[in-house]
Amino acid sequence: MKYWRGYITAAIFALATWGLMQFAEAHSSLADMVYPYVTRLIQDFLAEWSSGVDFCLWQMLAVLLGVLFLASIVIMIILRWNVFQWFGWVLACGCTLFFLHTGIYGLNQYCSSLAEDIRLTVQTGCTVTELAEATTYFRDMANQLATQVERDADGSVAEQDFASIAELAGDGFETLTYEYHYAVFAGSTLPVKELGWADMYTAMGITGVTMPLTGEAAVNPNTPTVALPFTMCHEMSHRMCIAQERDANLAAYLACTANSDPLYQYSGYFMAFRYCYNALATVTTTTAVTARQEIYAGISDELMQDLTDYREYYRSVQDEQAVSVANSVNDTYIKVSGDDSGTNSYGEVTDLLVSWHIQNIWLPAHQEADDEGFDPLDKNQVDLG
Repeated sequence: MKYWRGYITAAIFALATWGLMQFAEAHSSLADMVYPYVTRLIQDFLAEWSSGVDFCLWQMLAVLLGVLFLASIVIMIILRWNVFQWFGWVLACGCTLFFLHTGIYGLNQYCSSLAEDIRLTVQTGCTVTELAEATTYFRDMANQLATQVERDADGSVAEQDFASIAELAGDGFETLTYEYHYAVFAGSTLPVKELGWADMYTAMGITGVTMPLTGEAAVNPNTPTVALPFTMCHEMSHRMCIAQERDANLAAYLACTANSDPLYQYSGYFMAFRYCYNALATVTTTTAVTARQEIYAGISDELMQDLTDYREYYRSVQDEQAVSVANSVNDTYIKVSGDDSGTNSYGEVTDLLVSWHIQNIWLPAHQEADDEGFDPLDKNQVDLG
């Protein structure tokens, strides 16, 4: 019986985790009434606690766990422990950690979407015309802001101090909270941390990690400057318990464009344009090809420089095999956590961005045009007879 204790413990925590996820999925409205607010308080507390050190506390704890794991193997060999029994307790530790993760954060996957929280009507399966119009808008805004950011001698966006950029990230979230009255963004705005072992994560294509067990949002300092503010806001939104990747990308866009700093604004429109343009590039109809060509022709020299720099940077530093492994692990984690889209959820922000454009840009503009153009006393518009 003693050989099975670890497996029994692992099974108990695994079943408890599964039970929590099933309950949250079946009673999402009930979970949404309480869970996000409680977990946001927990994340705020943990973020304040872990901010006492500059480095990522969770990375040091990961190293410690790794050392303990290796030490347990050595002790097992020396003391001739039963391998089957040892593995059971290792499995039990893993299941316990995932149970804690699910309990204090993971169930946010089953709560209301960001679109519901900000009263955004989402239009899934947008038309090519709607996608092209949104892409054009994001391009034009990026073109305009591209001239307002500091650049170096070769025309690229100038590198800036990581800490200085991180200090400004909270501005956009505070605007969304107190001026737009979006309570979902009323979480911790403490600056993100630099992700340790940056070169390793860069090779794997990882730009940031948020660890709910320590309340730390961390960003890879090797991320190109043009995308750094967006990435910081993405990870901060995870710390605010916005769990789904598509929602975190939309939150990053909103926080960046609400920020008073031009670099943040540019980063938001730059990334929104990339997402929408890449989505448009997957459509092969004549209408889509024509629209894409027209949009591409309107890209300014500065924006084109930044798009090229971004693409070439990651092409030069990423390891294809490492990226494949990292994507597989991330895809599995996202699916296990409750999002069947896996890593595809990152790109699904396109539907949200297009819906946001329709609701906040296209409809108001056309409403104003209708209001200005209609005269009830004009016999050419109304049959006065």
